[in-house]
Amino acid sequence: MEQRGPVLVADIGGTKMAGGVCDPDGTLLTWESVPTPADADADALWSALESLLAGVLERSGAADLAGVGCGCGGPMRWPEGLVSPLNIPGWRDFPLRTALADRFAAPGMPVRLHNDAICMAAGEHWRGAGRGTRNMLGMVVSTGVGGGLVLDGRLVNGASGNAGHIGHVVVDAENGPLCKCGGRGCLEAIARGPGLADWAQSQGWRQDEPDATARELAADAALGHPVAQAALGRAGRAVGIAIASATSLCDLEVVTVGGGLSQAGPLLFTPLRAALAEHARLEFTRHVRVVPAALGQTAGLVGAAALVLRAQRYWAGD
Repeated sequence: MEQRGPVLVADIGGTKMAGGVCDPDGTLLTWESVPTPADADADALWSALESLLAGVLERSGAADLAGVGCGCGGPMRWPEGLVSPLNIPGWRDFPLRTALADRFAAPGMPVRLHNDAICMAAGEHWRGAGRGTRNMLGMVVSTGVGGGLVLDGRLVNGASGNAGHIGHVVVDAENGPLCKCGGRGCLEAIARGPGLADWAQSQGWRQDEPDATARELAADAALGHPVAQAALGRAGRAVGIAIASATSLCDLEVVTVGGGLSQAGPLLFTPLRAALAEHARLEFTRHVRVVPAALGQTAGLVGAAALVLRAQRYWAGD
């Protein structure tokens, strides 16, 4: 059942957690992000999220919430909302959906939780670069790499709620790095921000700075550092290969790419599009559009609201 009224929303990833309040038309009344506590246990992580959401709710002045929507890094047990994000080791089978309901929801109020990349895809399809299309993939390239699918105008969940998880499409089975999932050569292992920084350091970039980040890598690439540029090119090529495979499988119209690394602009998108052109050779795959997420860093929050406000299209978990 779809709702009317403001929705309290959250978007939780390995680098940052964001919270906000969204109005019924998909406009954020207020939002804020804070770093995800590093090396924190389950209670400390929940305390940080609870404080963030309580603060944005108070500042918004919103009353009579229509529900609570949340995106969180996966994997998770869906729709129960037991989360075990690969990049947030403090949460293993943490009952996030129940915790949100107990703290922020009135009796009978919908509380809906999905993978953060799936929420990003829902947000981009509802209010962003995928608006008006029926078949799209929304991607997040950040601390991890994830995705969500909208096919024939509806969000696809899959058997366990993890459909569209393009981060674990294999793009280099023989020579690719090991992935946290246990496989080798996954897109996430190559293109995730921390992995990119590690690879660049192995090639001579900022070797005396063990805490150097992907954000710094992108900044150095923009200044012309050859290793930093090679790292972004390596990531872009891997993303392009994965998109070519997804397009062949799902006959996509558009792919939106969000997350922190997407802000690198042409340094990521130029090699991405070159790899896509090389591998998407069938007639129906050549026309897919790959664009930056129009909603930027707020796509996941808007998508979390869509789980409540546009449930007929984006929610099938009740």
